[in-house]
Amino acid sequence: MALRISSRRVCTALRAPRIQCASIRFGSSASAALKDSSLPQDVKDSIARGASLPTPDPSSDSKTAGLVNQQLPYMVPTYVRPPPMFEKGEGCYMWDVENRKYLDFTAGIAVNALGHCDEGVSQVIAAQARQLMHTSNLYHNPHTGLLSKQLIQLTHATGGFESASRTFICNSGSEANEAAIKFARKVGKSLSPDGSKYEFVSFHNSFHGRTMGSLSATPNPKYQTPFSPMVPGFRYGTFNDVDAITELVTEATCGVIVEPIQGEGGVNVATPEFLRALRARCTEVGAVLIHDEIQCGLGRTGTFWAHGGYSKECHPDIVTTAKALGNGFPIGATIVNDFVCDHIKTGDHGTTFGGNPLGCSVASYILSRLSSPDILGSIPAKEQAFRKHFDSLREQFPDQIKEVRGKGLILGLQLDTDPTPIVTAARERGLLIITCGTNTLRFVPPLVITEAEIQEGMNILAQAMKSVWVKGEDVEGTKGQQEMQ
Repeated sequence: MALRISSRRVCTALRAPRIQCASIRFGSSASAALKDSSLPQDVKDSIARGASLPTPDPSSDSKTAGLVNQQLPYMVPTYVRPPPMFEKGEGCYMWDVENRKYLDFTAGIAVNALGHCDEGVSQVIAAQARQLMHTSNLYHNPHTGLLSKQLIQLTHATGGFESASRTFICNSGSEANEAAIKFARKVGKSLSPDGSKYEFVSFHNSFHGRTMGSLSATPNPKYQTPFSPMVPGFRYGTFNDVDAITELVTEATCGVIVEPIQGEGGVNVATPEFLRALRARCTEVGAVLIHDEIQCGLGRTGTFWAHGGYSKECHPDIVTTAKALGNGFPIGATIVNDFVCDHIKTGDHGTTFGGNPLGCSVASYILSRLSSPDILGSIPAKEQAFRKHFDSLREQFPDQIKEVRGKGLILGLQLDTDPTPIVTAARERGLLIITCGTNTLRFVPPLVITEAEIQEGMNILAQAMKSVWVKGEDVEGTKGQQEMQ
């Protein structure tokens, strides 16, 4: 009973008008009054913590918690989500259902390259939705072919793989990789009708999707074990191990899939020597080389394709893309060359929704923006802005921050411990960041982010780190940051 009363006191205090919270947050007299009050200490601590944080995670009796608890019983429990519920976005910011503002360094996991609710994207969606949304692939429409042509022409114009010739439009990254795996298997069967050329090579710490083929190419026991056995024929190598390639990729190999930058695996960047050796070995044995650029492509590294930053000796036979291609609208693509396409016949693959007029219209507009000099040319300076702040953080926390990895606006900060407390502390101060790999903070903000927004976010991150790693910084450090703003 006493616990219930105490809980009610906390909730009542937290529901107090914001102007009263502000007096606690900034006023020394209010803080003193709270200190001298007769409230139980646990209630005092809860009030002080909530008052000191701009976006504390919603309490158990909040509007957010009520909505979540109403909905969760009807949802398959495939995710564990943090407490806030988001309902609005604009540019690099999102607002939750309680109208609290967050700076977003996640971009929906590298999806919202143009930011949230980009006006041009919204206009294209509205206009096309009034005209024609879906026909199926039983019929032609003007938009599927236009997007396919645009992807090929932009790939050539921006220094991407020069043999790119045709495109298959689908609905997601997993589907794009699934198509690539099937296409490579078909090439192997065409080259070796006896069925001996069917093995597939991928690399540890990679992530290629959740469908059974793409999952089989993702050698992570956490993802694979519940659904084993995997599709047969997959072999796994060590990323950036050049010496092992000859033994790994053999005459029995039909395809090799690799991320030029491993996103989920820890923001690990492929060396030029590694990609060059893979290309040479695939050519030697007649295997299809696939670059999975679902997360690292479409301008995120400062070149239109991540592999465009390497020499032509690294170019693949297939590139897969999704995420930023739709800026939140579900669409993916598998780009192939003639070596692959010559073995694909009518009926070998298909999709009901892939290539629908709505998705293709949106993607076509997005490509025109992401390939522009305005965006691509701005990425190096934004990367350096992040790295400048990373260097400062490493000076402050040399024992906790071990390494900076990545390129452009796909960056990783390697920590020596679980980053979850940092993610939570940042979120409760108004910054959204995510993790990857083992103890790595991942930074994949919208490509349209400004250097002022980078500064804002990194200030919040520094305070979050202090609150976790420096004793006594939890309340006072945050208050000081807010007073400076």
